[in-house]
Amino acid sequence: MSAGMRSWHGWCFPSVMMKLAIPQWQGRVSPVFDVAGHLVIVEIDAGRVAQRQEAAFVEGEPQFQAAFLAKAGIDVLVCGAISRSLEVALSAVGIETIGQICGDIEEVLTAYMDGRLAQGEFLMPGCCGRRRHRGRRGCGGAR
Repeated sequence: MSAGMRSWHGWCFPSVMMKLAIPQWQGRVSPVFDVAGHLVIVEIDAGRVAQRQEAAFVEGEPQFQAAFLAKAGIDVLVCGAISRSLEVALSAVGIETIGQICGDIEEVLTAYMDGRLAQGEFLMPGCCGRRRHRGRRGCGGAR
């Protein structure tokens, strides 16, 4: 599958499956991705959750963390704060990052799948409306 065929959610290309990762801390998006210990990994197919799992995530060098996510087949990472070096490493392996997101995991996942993640309620406090977004441009949200 070419990178151009991937999308933010299944509504754009209904037959394309993609994997989304969200770092988790106490049922919410982990505030700092670089030191997150757990991930929720969701496979989305045709706009629906096809599979869901949790995985341990180990701290390390940005290239090591990016390689771990790439090996797991992650297409998109939705996270809170993320260091510039890790964000660049993820982009280098083709993983789209949507940073500065906060909130309950289930609400964030639903908003992502509905194309509503760009709404202000999911923006981390103090971001003043600026969201860091690197990678492919999808159809489900704004930069």
